[in-house]
Amino acid sequence: MNMRIIYKKILLLISVFIVTVNAGAAPPEQINFNYPDFLIIPAGPVTFCEERVPLEIQDVKERFEREMLISEGGRVQVFLWLKRSRRYLPHIEQALKENGMPDDLKYVIVAESALKPHAISNKGAVGYWQFIFETGRNYGLTINGNKDERRNFFTSTQAALSYLKNLYGMLGSWTLAAAAYNMGEEGLLAEMHEQETVDFYRLYLPDETQRYIFRIISIKLIMQDPARYGFNLTDKDYYPPIAFDRITLECTKEIPIKLIAKAAKTSFKEIRDLNPEIRGYFLPKGKHTILIPKGASEDFAGRYEKLINNFLYDQGKHVYVVKKGDTLQSIARMFDIPVLSISIWNKLDKKLMIRPGDRLVIYPKKAGPETNDMRET
Repeated sequence: MNMRIIYKKILLLISVFIVTVNAGAAPPEQINFNYPDFLIIPAGPVTFCEERVPLEIQDVKERFEREMLISEGGRVQVFLWLKRSRRYLPHIEQALKENGMPDDLKYVIVAESALKPHAISNKGAVGYWQFIFETGRNYGLTINGNKDERRNFFTSTQAALSYLKNLYGMLGSWTLAAAAYNMGEEGLLAEMHEQETVDFYRLYLPDETQRYIFRIISIKLIMQDPARYGFNLTDKDYYPPIAFDRITLECTKEIPIKLIAKAAKTSFKEIRDLNPEIRGYFLPKGKHTILIPKGASEDFAGRYEKLINNFLYDQGKHVYVVKKGDTLQSIARMFDIPVLSISIWNKLDKKLMIRPGDRLVIYPKKAGPETNDMRET
């Protein structure tokens, strides 16, 4: 028999087996998707920040329906938006209310990052609100090798609302403000001037920006009434708000984050998760406000002071002077520690280059030839 025919028959048998097995499998209990049979369009007017979307214009209607279909079709992504929403949106709602800004603007963050702190665009925009470097700096965010506040939910939200408020003052429309947030105010102003219109829905703009407002609106409609679009979540399905204490530290020199974690009776990972703006393994010299687990602030100061005093006292005893013939690998073997740990402690570049006379901070894993006092002259 021809091998191609045999191969096809084997594939057919495998397919029948998989279908048979799956037919008896129960769907996951937590995710309850009831797929709508057709595109669901609201009965009343569609608005963004109380500005009406002119669906009577055929082009506008088609663009709106396209984004609704895409959003409705992205079932897993929408489900994750919803699950994360109660962790973040209540804070944004309160901030918008305090600033006298429309509640609909809270959906911008969902369109920008899907509520993920480490989201990065192909244009280099970073964080919850997807700030590019220059705009983030202009709105007071610290962005350097030690800290990137575009990943800090609270500071980046404050910066984003200030930016949107300024854009509204410049353009006189929240729809145009959101469009400018996406493409930049200079580009939008140039297009408005050249095309002689201030109506977003009649402007010819880059495809990403033309779709942007409709994407936000589709997110709004689904998140306002998820059951209508086939997402049936119970209260227990939503992720809870993050519980934390906020503390302020004055670092007289670089401090390892692991010491802060120990003082907070938690892990390095939890400190980094609560403070995604921190880059690397140290807090630099200066004043820092960080989050620690709820309840950990009690007696934190005493534990932290003791750990830091011990760290500063011991640090001078853990200096190894590189000798001729030494490599990072040989030094790591000498003290039974990973090479990358030496790199972290000493902030070596990616080439991991060392030279005779270099002074390396080493924290031995076990007693070695110079563990008690590694300082050399």
